[in-house]
Amino acid sequence: MLGLLALVTASIFFGAAVYINIAEHPARLGLSDAAALAEWRPAYRRGFAMQAPIAVVSALLGAAAWWTTGDPLWALGAVIMLANWPYTLVAIMPTNHLLEATASGGDRDTRERLTRWGHLHAVRSVLSGIATLIYLVAAQRSL
Repeated sequence: MLGLLALVTASIFFGAAVYINIAEHPARLGLSDAAALAEWRPAYRRGFAMQAPIAVVSALLGAAAWWTTGDPLWALGAVIMLANWPYTLVAIMPTNHLLEATASGGDRDTRERLTRWGHLHAVRSVLSGIATLIYLVAAQRSL
């Protein structure tokens, strides 16, 4: 059961991350620089508040599934899911800080920063997709 919950939470994270990359962020980039920045700020805060705990919960559930089954795939999925945290802190946060420090009307670098943010965020989609697939394989093996 722990493994299935790890799979569900990873899938939720993956779905949210992919939605951001294929729907929300492209729509944001269709706005003017000032409007895109104004939309990014609250969307980022809400997305972080939702996705950060899901990544931790999924990793903890994956670790618990590994602990109870001994299947190293659960541990691998948990590590990859948890990798979203250091990746976000090291790779994405500098761009977030630049965007947060940008004046409300934007500046000449706003569009490039927002575009970069989308590319950086896509790695979170990939990480969570890989973790989801690993959890899926581990769940299949336990049937």
